[in-house]
Amino acid sequence: MKPISLIQFLIEERRAGHINNELSLLIEVVARACKRIAVATNKGALGGVLGNAGSDNVQGEAQKKLDVISNEILLEANAWGGHLAACASEEMEDPQPIPDMYPKGNHLLLFDPLDGSSNIDVNISVGTIFSVLRCPDGVAEPKIEHFLQAGTTQLAAGYVVYGPATLLVLTFGHGVHEFTLDREVGSFILSRRDIRIPEETGEFAINMSNQRHWEAPMQRYIGELLAGKDGPRGKDYNMRWVASMVADVHRIVTRGGVFFYPLDAKIMAKGGKLRLMYEANPMAFIVEQAGGAATTGRERIMEIQPQGLHQRVPVFLGSRHEVEVATHYHQLADGAKA
Repeated sequence: MKPISLIQFLIEERRAGHINNELSLLIEVVARACKRIAVATNKGALGGVLGNAGSDNVQGEAQKKLDVISNEILLEANAWGGHLAACASEEMEDPQPIPDMYPKGNHLLLFDPLDGSSNIDVNISVGTIFSVLRCPDGVAEPKIEHFLQAGTTQLAAGYVVYGPATLLVLTFGHGVHEFTLDREVGSFILSRRDIRIPEETGEFAINMSNQRHWEAPMQRYIGELLAGKDGPRGKDYNMRWVASMVADVHRIVTRGGVFFYPLDAKIMAKGGKLRLMYEANPMAFIVEQAGGAATTGRERIMEIQPQGLHQRVPVFLGSRHEVEVATHYHQLADGAKA
């Protein structure tokens, strides 16, 4: 069968009425920028991109050199095309307006330029996550409040994995599709169409070092998984944990599983670990479109009304049945408290 390029796929989506020309161009530009990030990532120590940048981001976290480089690549690529009204990055406190010298479009782009960047120096897969919203009508200069839209309003979401292969996983709300970068021709080629996540799984991903800080329902749920065949679940489970959300989620999208970053005593005051706008919402959109589920342990992630651009939330996502069980335990515990 003749390979289908990302460009051809986007034309098909336009003809089907799923996207307009502007959104198609936006995805092309993001994909092109991610190819540049892939080149920088692949060079490793030879490109002088490893190590800390000597600065902190808006979250107060030490930035890696590649964090800064990836952020600049995405900002520069999206500035001049006329497809954006503004963009926001996990690495910056405020949205970035489109320079006055360029035309403005009707979309808002949010991105985590390099998720899992703590893994760069040890050569483990990292990635880029992005989300596209519509700019509200009549807004010429988008501010923070214009980005604060529930995940259900997303027009598109995707992530790119920089690993042994560079992969783009994309949804417009009509299924989830994977593209593999053909390095010889420089194009993303459709490699899987209409991905589905199995409803049942025997694999979970969580940072077990935080176990002593978890809430009781999380302790109960993971305790049952660890009890295996002898426990109430009646089967054995395997644990995986890459500590790069893109890598962990891509494993789930590929073969099923669940990913948890629950609320715990250390991060209670912050509301969670992962960012709603840059990580949780786009990943929830992708996972739901592939037949999975995504909650905070208490509510559907995509129904949350954001209160801040850098708001954090707990994240439970992946194979539907396991997410539902873990969420049910939290809701039961809340009901017992009430």
